[in-house]
Amino acid sequence: MALQQSEGVLSAVSNTKDVELAAQELARQLIHPYLGFVLFFCSAEYDLDGLGQALEAHFGGVSLVGCTSAGEITPQGYDRGCVVALGFDLRCFSIASVLIDEMERFNLLDAQQLVDGLVKDCRSNELASIKGHSFALTLLDGLSSREELVLGALSAALGSIPHFGGSAGDDNHLTHTHVYHGGRFHSGAAVVVLFNTWLEFEVFSTHHIQPRAQKLVVTRADSATRRVYELNAAPAAQEYADMIGVPVEALDLRAFAAYPLAVRISDHYYVRSIQQVHDDLSLTFYCAVENGIVLTAMHPGPLLPNLQQLFAGLEQRLGPLLLTIGCDCFLRRLEIETDGGVESVATLLREQRVIGFNTYGEQFNGMHINQTFTGVAIGRPVGRAER
Repeated sequence: MALQQSEGVLSAVSNTKDVELAAQELARQLIHPYLGFVLFFCSAEYDLDGLGQALEAHFGGVSLVGCTSAGEITPQGYDRGCVVALGFDLRCFSIASVLIDEMERFNLLDAQQLVDGLVKDCRSNELASIKGHSFALTLLDGLSSREELVLGALSAALGSIPHFGGSAGDDNHLTHTHVYHGGRFHSGAAVVVLFNTWLEFEVFSTHHIQPRAQKLVVTRADSATRRVYELNAAPAAQEYADMIGVPVEALDLRAFAAYPLAVRISDHYYVRSIQQVHDDLSLTFYCAVENGIVLTAMHPGPLLPNLQQLFAGLEQRLGPLLLTIGCDCFLRRLEIETDGGVESVATLLREQRVIGFNTYGEQFNGMHINQTFTGVAIGRPVGRAER
């Protein structure tokens, strides 16, 4: 159990598996007279129904939103098997949230109505104008294969409001992922949260993946399931394995993390991470893939210097940070665990007050991406009297 306190936000973590005790611990650390909203990330190993009921009981009417994870980022750095939470002070943040329970039917009209409702709710507190003082967080079922559809509609409706998010995980089991809203966990669903604040903030995304010379063309795929059967007119897994120089039997999550593939759009590369290999030598991806797209072979560069450069720039623009909400791809964590770089990265995350989770995909201003560190950095209050 730990507590990190700053002006405007409290953070807490509980490592107990007893859902009643976990909810008690979080409530004891977070509840105060001005608590307006709680955001949490939890291991899928919990009894989710029990945890949801316990949280609702102990937070007594405070709005709670969260999701399951593939690892947690706590005030101590990386962790697993725990629940980490943030409590937002209503004097600094006006926050509204809504559930999308039918992702496959979500369209632009739905998105516009949803955003209009969120904006109306946030305006009721009169903290700051919506334009220039708001950002959105999306938490999506990480196994839904509907992220692009939802994000495309949401991005159009949000307009100039920056947005980011993460796809829920399940501790790398790839079976059931959940988002939490309205007192219970949901699968096949998404949550959208609108934050309005007078504090300075910046939504960001970064990665350390660099291009190589090799290219693979998707020659047969089922875009609905993100399953690729052929690359360069050959069995997909065999072609990928040949390119990276390993037998098909050696393809696993560590190989996928070390040898990612990416789509190039203009001068930017967007990683399309592989999720799993099937017996028929097809590959399932975490992001959208279609017939005819060209995938560039990539390799990881230095991860820690990339993060150090990111935070140096954020501090230069925002000053000392109050909080960073981070959505960190689980393949990045797998990479640094393999390379022995966990402690150095965890130290930086602690220093920069990062709270968040390891995801099955990240979202950044309408894009669904992989193997990134994406989030929002929030600056400390400066020269503002309490309301």
